Amino acid sequence: MSTSSTASATAPPRTPGPRMTGRQKLVLVLLLGAQFMIAVDFSILNVALPAVGEGLGFSLGHLQWIATSFALAAAGFTLLFGRVADLVGRKRLFVGGMVVLGLSSVLGGLATSPQVLLTARVLQGLATAAVTPAGLALLTTAFKEGPLRERALGLNGALMSAGFTAGAVLGGLLTDLLSWRWAFFVNVPVAVLVVALAPSVISESRPAERPKLDLPGAAAVTGGLLLLVHGLTQAGESGWTTPTTLTALLAGAALLTAFWFIEKRAAAPLVPVHILRRRSVVWGNATGLIAFVTETSLVFLLTLYLQEVLGYSPLATGLAFGVLGAGTVAGGLLGGRAVGRFGNRRAIVLGGVVQAAATLSLVALGTSDGWIALLLAATFVGGVGNMLMIVGFMVTATSGLPDTEQGLATGLATMTQQVGITLGIPVMSAVVTARTGAATGPGAVLSGVSAAVLVNSVLVLAGALLAGVFLGRSDSRTPAG
Repeated sequence: MSTSSTASATAPPRTPGPRMTGRQKLVLVLLLGAQFMIAVDFSILNVALPAVGEGLGFSLGHLQWIATSFALAAAGFTLLFGRVADLVGRKRLFVGGMVVLGLSSVLGGLATSPQVLLTARVLQGLATAAVTPAGLALLTTAFKEGPLRERALGLNGALMSAGFTAGAVLGGLLTDLLSWRWAFFVNVPVAVLVVALAPSVISESRPAERPKLDLPGAAAVTGGLLLLVHGLTQAGESGWTTPTTLTALLAGAALLTAFWFIEKRAAAPLVPVHILRRRSVVWGNATGLIAFVTETSLVFLLTLYLQEVLGYSPLATGLAFGVLGAGTVAGGLLGGRAVGRFGNRRAIVLGGVVQAAATLSLVALGTSDGWIALLLAATFVGGVGNMLMIVGFMVTATSGLPDTEQGLATGLATMTQQVGITLGIPVMSAVVTARTGAATGPGAVLSGVSAAVLVNSVLVLAGALLAGVFLGRSDSRTPAG
């Protein structure tokens, strides 16, 4: 008998990893479908904004409110609804949010005036603020901490990130082939299917004891986030030093500071201070903030490059981002395995270094069409790295907490995601403006984009390395569970 045969005969059998049950798979498909639709909603109208403005009579200066009204509601109310989900039941809030999302999508698609459309967008944002943390909490409580949860969060991250890209592609296709109104109507069948299936497929999840809602804390954090997001939007539109921008940012910071002191004294705090002191929660969310700030703002920068420098159409621009979407899907599929094999901390650092290197290569972009090959390769690789960071962030920010606090943890994570999406574009837009000044033309745009791409790369590398240092080895791997 050969040595290899002897070794194989005496080696202990491999223990198969945990497998999802049929019910868990169905829950996963339903929740991921809803989260994908939410992600599509963030970007589906971006390439359709000129058509929406022309159809409903929006002035050029007011077009940005179509996106801003959604972002204000989504980011401002996420943390509050994350806690409400713990109090009234996550499934109940999830299903109710999907009903509102479906109805507001019908309203938006039938809108005949700017006021009606903006009302629909605010309602969509509120529905997103309810559905996203409730859906994530249902996901994390359906899968115990360990490999299955890591796999589920990896798929969730992949589909959410792919949804942002798919939204740009789908928005361009629907607007060119049908009408911008279908950017709203496309949500309706998905919402109907989820609402029809969720009550029988998803189990209710909420703490046994339901404390009173911390109304002063809720008012402070919601008002602070609304003012912060409004200030950031104003900064991108009119500059960082205007009175309206500074007033909103300072007032938002004051309310968020007051929120900390309110929570320290509250009998039933919206966010217990002990959670905010957890290293995994703080640095997990810091990593997520940087991951979303850098990748969503990079899409904005490359949109400027493709349309203003290379002369691409909105539809061609959206299709080019399909490669980035493929990278994020690949990264999401690998993310759970990477976290399971290397731990949260190493997965975050690895993803950040890969994303930073891929982004840095884009500084070399020029004015000829031949540079599209570099853009496609770099966005694919960067998308993989970004998704490793996001999966690491999600696992880290929700690990080590009991099921009774998962709604809160996922609410914090979702708030981080939505603030990051909103924050990235104004910051990078300000870098482009500072670089270009009053200059116009493809050369000036390219110079501004290159400067912002460099800042983007440095930011993601610094964030990943700081998370690697401060998370520490004790937080680097989740228990098998």
